[in-house]
Amino acid sequence: MTGPQTIAAVPQAPHGRTARRVDWMLLPPMLRRAIEQRIGFPVIEARSAGAGFTPGFASLLVGAAGQRVFVKAANALAQAPFADAYREEVRKLAALPPGLPVPRLLWSMDAEWVVLAMEYVDGENPSRPWQPAQLEACLDTLEELADRLTPAPAAMRLEPMAAVDEFGAMLTGWAYAARQHPDWPHREEAAALAARHQEALSGTTLVHTDARDDNFRITPQGSAVLCDWNWPVLGPAWADSVMLLISVSGEGHDVEEILARRRLTRDVDPEHVDVLLALLCGYFLEARDRPVPNSSPFLRIHQSWYAEASWSWLAARRGWRS
Repeated sequence: MTGPQTIAAVPQAPHGRTARRVDWMLLPPMLRRAIEQRIGFPVIEARSAGAGFTPGFASLLVGAAGQRVFVKAANALAQAPFADAYREEVRKLAALPPGLPVPRLLWSMDAEWVVLAMEYVDGENPSRPWQPAQLEACLDTLEELADRLTPAPAAMRLEPMAAVDEFGAMLTGWAYAARQHPDWPHREEAAALAARHQEALSGTTLVHTDARDDNFRITPQGSAVLCDWNWPVLGPAWADSVMLLISVSGEGHDVEEILARRRLTRDVDPEHVDVLLALLCGYFLEARDRPVPNSSPFLRIHQSWYAEASWSWLAARRGWRS
């Protein structure tokens, strides 16, 4: 395969069923006891999170009196990359100001296992295909977060989104595409767009960078809460909204109407939006060809769909034809 596919023909990862996680009863007994001591009740039920692409423990823990708390855990040695991600999430959640539409960190432990407990957010992940009211709720939340997190909290100690060790590292994607997909149309133009990331992606807003549908919770009141704060960076206030809309565009919705209407995106330089889409597309084209990790069997399917969705949107915006 050397060129783009029709997005409707590209398989999607199963919604809400992508994770392969450790079950509560498979955690070491001493760890279970330590968690129960910290949460203050014996666990009578554990509901594992089905969404996501990491193998760490992530479950809603329920007590006999209806107590609920959401707990994540990863072994510091056997699951070192995921334990590091949980450490980062602890640090980032602790640095966020109160009152945001974000799960509140309750406590954490860092020893043989890295564990963090958060308040349980009642609700469900947004439906796919996207439902208009749920999408608007997620975009509302991104606006609120951008307002409250510009400038980003100094305690975060964040790198700029455009730094080489952050989004700039994605530039290898189009060099990879040149080798593996030499017939990809407008490849050199897309690479030139991605190379402008320093210009387009500067900013002082805390950008989540992973505001996908499976990282949102829609509450019974219809509002949206954004979870999984592992890897935020400094960048433009509009970036999370555009990244969220890649999946919306891939489903055939009129994302240009949304961009023109929403407060964070309506005045953004269109070239800057295209730079972000080109950067992400190159990244996904390279990432999807890596070996499938045993811990995440659906990751490459997910990345392949996003590669095609981001390309389809970018090509439509640029007037490119295959």
